Amino acid sequence: MPGVIWLSHLLVVLLLEALLGAVWLGATMLFWCQAPARSRIPRAQKRREEALRRMAALAERLRQQEPELDPKPILELPLEKLVQKLLADELSLESVLCSYLEEAMKVHQEVNCLTDFLDECEEQLQALKKLKKSERGLLYGVPISLKDVYDCMGHDSTCGLAQFLEKPAAKDGVIVKVLKAQGAIPFVKTNISQTLLSFDCSNPIYGQTLNPQNLKKTSGGSSGGEGALLAKGGSILGMGTDTGGSIRIPASFCGVCGIRVTGYRLSNSGVASAVKGRKTVITVTGPLAWDVESLALCLRALLSEHMHQLDPTVPFLPFREEVYSSNRPLRIGYYESDGFTQPSPSMARAVKLTSRLLRDAGHQVIPFSVPRTEYAFFHLFLGSLSADGGASLLEKLKGDIVDPSMKNTVTSLRLPDSLKRFLAWIWKYIEPRVSQGLETMCGVGTPKKLWELHTAVEEYQQEFIAKWRSLDLDVLLSPALDPAFFVGYPAKTQGGERICGAFGGCAVHRFAMGRGTVSPVHEGGGDLSQEQDGTQVIRHSSSWRSFYILIQVCSQCSFLLMNTRSTLFLLLLEAHQKFSLLSLCVAAQYTDFPDYPSMGSRVTCSINILTGWLCDLWSRWGGRAIDFEWPSTSSCSPPVQSLRCYPRLQERGEGPKLRAWRPGPSPGSATGLVCDARQVTSPLWTCLIIHKLRGLDLM
Repeated sequence: MPGVIWLSHLLVVLLLEALLGAVWLGATMLFWCQAPARSRIPRAQKRREEALRRMAALAERLRQQEPELDPKPILELPLEKLVQKLLADELSLESVLCSYLEEAMKVHQEVNCLTDFLDECEEQLQALKKLKKSERGLLYGVPISLKDVYDCMGHDSTCGLAQFLEKPAAKDGVIVKVLKAQGAIPFVKTNISQTLLSFDCSNPIYGQTLNPQNLKKTSGGSSGGEGALLAKGGSILGMGTDTGGSIRIPASFCGVCGIRVTGYRLSNSGVASAVKGRKTVITVTGPLAWDVESLALCLRALLSEHMHQLDPTVPFLPFREEVYSSNRPLRIGYYESDGFTQPSPSMARAVKLTSRLLRDAGHQVIPFSVPRTEYAFFHLFLGSLSADGGASLLEKLKGDIVDPSMKNTVTSLRLPDSLKRFLAWIWKYIEPRVSQGLETMCGVGTPKKLWELHTAVEEYQQEFIAKWRSLDLDVLLSPALDPAFFVGYPAKTQGGERICGAFGGCAVHRFAMGRGTVSPVHEGGGDLSQEQDGTQVIRHSSSWRSFYILIQVCSQCSFLLMNTRSTLFLLLLEAHQKFSLLSLCVAAQYTDFPDYPSMGSRVTCSINILTGWLCDLWSRWGGRAIDFEWPSTSSCSPPVQSLRCYPRLQERGEGPKLRAWRPGPSPGSATGLVCDARQVTSPLWTCLIIHKLRGLDLM
């Protein structure tokens, strides 16, 4: 018997040793699999340091040629004036390049925006000097910056991924070739977000790029390096790419101009991407600059027969000068909210102000409602983006360090599909938008479903075009994603808030196929801190600290304000005991919540709901359904005023159930019930709400 016990103990010890050995072996193999990719990162960082030293050396050599050079007058010239002076030989190529080399290095030291220096710029400068005046292009002698993804011979195009390191491009991309043929001098490459699928600008190779307007905030992504460098004057013209806002968001955050051109208008050959092969959600190239005139000049240079010759898949459609220079009045559509997301108060005011100025200038300004925004975003945009369930993206991240800005997304993608669907089923009753996001991450499953998705996109395009044409629009004015987010905030936003706040206004226009969209961009970026009458808005009032803390607590507990349809009643009833509803409305409209830029408009919307609810709900509730309008006051946010949604209270069995209506296709209308209060409220919150109602003598 003792021998049997001894033998059993020995077997247990051996089993444990075998398990530990297997774990150790697995960890070792995983480390060695990941080591090759990760080991490239320190070498890439060292190469960047060496490149920046070469950049400084070139600037010093050029400075020695003109020791009394004053760069300030050169750096203050707009692009058109700069080109004129270069073509007329009023400025030397050396003086302009030297000025921007020095300024770019200063900006990089402050915001960390550069990834590489293009040494060949010196050789190109010498080649340009040999050209006859008749051979000089539209961008003769202009130093330009390129987003990291543009292929330049002998340089990496990393996409922020370790797998793409130490794989230098064999030749220049088509866009780079056309720019050089037009006389431009690419001199630096700029930072991007890892995988290009985040609206932050951070990756494990080159780090975080900061916003030059406020170093506590991000410059946006994925073309954040371009936005930061341009905003601070380190470049006069840059090239970015855009899938769901990667040009528009950095332009908005940093206070510069950018344009996302229509798909297939410019060549995408020689532009790296973390995931290639998408046909319904495509990435397009486009310029960023200080002003609209500079964007137009860049497009004049790019939309040439030369680009068509280099890439025959791009149709030869030259810049239409007669359209750009026309003075005829335009029919301009606009919206302040797409019915799916709320703009920040500053952006709502920007749209109103811009609409008024356009109307005063003689243009027709027409209200526009975006059709089926939620469907377009979740089913079409995210569905197309994640059609393979994230397999291609995860393959590119294998062995790499996942940047904090991508951690939530990557973690969700790595979950088994069965677990994603189970979590989506649970979240369906708590936060429907998170549920829909998890569903789309499972992918389409079969080729048949992929083709059905492509068909759905085509049908939506036709629907949008029909609506556009019915109003005979020339352009659409929409709110931008602004103010800029604080560093690290994009990483915290996941599910419904990330996608609706960041891409809601940008991604839907991917399928619009109209003649163009315009987002109001104001100088300097950030929030508009002044009303139309000149009154300064005071932010971060100390009296609102307790209210702000309450919001933070509720957000952390149950994503209370992730969706105004979720359990907003507890928060507002708590606030009602401390403040008047009118003061809550005013403060929410003009309080800048540092970690939640859209919080003000959401709280305002919630307060409007509470106002009507408390005033009419319990006095009018009987054994029947009740309809009543939301109150319309001067303190309501413009989207709430324009939509005038209706609630409906019904008695069903055990008690009342509040139902909210979706905004309809036109102001003042509503279509379809949204949700039941008890379906989005956990039992604990239900008990607390009932307790609060009884405390207020409402039950």
